[in-house]
Amino acid sequence: METQWTRMTANEAAEIIQHNDMVAFSGFTPAGSPKALPTAIARRANEQHEAKKPYQIRLLTGASISAAADDVLSDADAVSWRAPYQTSSGLRKKINQGAVSFVDLHLSEVAQMVNYGFFGDIDVAVIEASALAPDGRVWLTSGIGNAPTWLLRAKKVIIELNHYHDPRVAELADIVIPGAPPRRNSVSIFHAMDRVGTRYVQIDPKKIVAVVETNLPDAGNMLDKQNPMCQQIADNVVTFLLQEMAHGRIPPEFLPLQSGVGNINNAVMARLGENPVIPPFMMYSEVLQESVVHLLETGKISGASASSLTISADSLRKIYDNMDYFASRIVLRPQEISNNPEIIRRLGVIALNVGLEFDIYGHANSTHVAGVDLMNGIGGSGDFERNAYLSIFMAPSIAKEGKISTVVPMCSHVDHSEHSVKVIITEQEIADLRGLSPLQRARTIIDNCAHPMYRDYLHRYLENAPGGHIHHDLSHVFDLHRNLIATGSMLG
Repeated sequence: METQWTRMTANEAAEIIQHNDMVAFSGFTPAGSPKALPTAIARRANEQHEAKKPYQIRLLTGASISAAADDVLSDADAVSWRAPYQTSSGLRKKINQGAVSFVDLHLSEVAQMVNYGFFGDIDVAVIEASALAPDGRVWLTSGIGNAPTWLLRAKKVIIELNHYHDPRVAELADIVIPGAPPRRNSVSIFHAMDRVGTRYVQIDPKKIVAVVETNLPDAGNMLDKQNPMCQQIADNVVTFLLQEMAHGRIPPEFLPLQSGVGNINNAVMARLGENPVIPPFMMYSEVLQESVVHLLETGKISGASASSLTISADSLRKIYDNMDYFASRIVLRPQEISNNPEIIRRLGVIALNVGLEFDIYGHANSTHVAGVDLMNGIGGSGDFERNAYLSIFMAPSIAKEGKISTVVPMCSHVDHSEHSVKVIITEQEIADLRGLSPLQRARTIIDNCAHPMYRDYLHRYLENAPGGHIHHDLSHVFDLHRNLIATGSMLG
């Protein structure tokens, strides 16, 4: 179908991308992200730098791409500016050193910000596709992300035509792009599995300047399913959800779930799947990870909507080999739809996300260690946490063998405010914060979520802190963080 375009190697296509270009990659997590161009761009950067010429790009993505891709670009000093999320240790180091400018964004807002030109023009979009047609129809792969917006907004498009993906992957896609305010129509999704768009993105075929053929799998995430801490947190989450069902606050048919990526979330999904009282349920999420595939097979999850399949190559192959079964049970959407506040609120989504740090009043820090060093970014957690029917944050109560407490008097950085965080769960217990005053919240979080080795300290802080509606001692509120910096342990 796509014979009219110039075939190039990845290295040849990288020559199209110039110094200081705004480049947009497809995908959402490693799923659907370019496989060949990142290495080729890094190679071009190294060549230009060896010739004493400047060469760096500004890089937009859906969420993260593969850590390997970000690492190779970072190692080559090929990126000067990056948004909106990353998971690469090499890039993270450059960001925290100030060598790369990073913009941390709610993922649902990125496409609209690009459409309004807040980041400038997209010079080149690099898009992984399973197929394309002479009239400019582009079929995406295992991750949709912001690719539809990149395709429409970019001046030039490089297609990575990845033959690894089954052509039927297009059956999972539901591409819809909201209109512009103030006359933007509602998104008519009233059920997690509703389809309201097309399976492809239509663009001007003249924008496609190169096609690079590949045959490469997504870089799946390896997760530790047996971590006892994760399992205990998961057990507490299931206990809480069962209590909510018993009190009638979750209907008998349950509510759609959003689950982030990682060991804790994977453990929660596995525990939900094992519990006989939890009915079959839907997911309305941003990513679908490993445990979801198994629960779709067993019927515990009856349908799952997301923006990407963040799963192993074996699980992706299982889906491709059984598309007659999975095609009606998985929907992949652009991230401005998967993370859309209107839809999240309408469906009554239960949001399950992990935080780095919580303070005694219920604020949450998802992004910055000790308030200064970026970890990954806020991602989509804020999209769901601010708009969910029930927003649950999870974390171990301690880290580094007790040298760090997850619960502190005041967060060193706030991504999610006390007004949106409804429940905090650690391996200790559950803190249901709904309907509680600030001081009630503080005592509940300390008693239920803090590790026993830190509870006395936190209670003493609260008792000694002056204040009115909220009590804080600004002379000592960051003593735990200061101790950590000075001695390597919060307790000194």
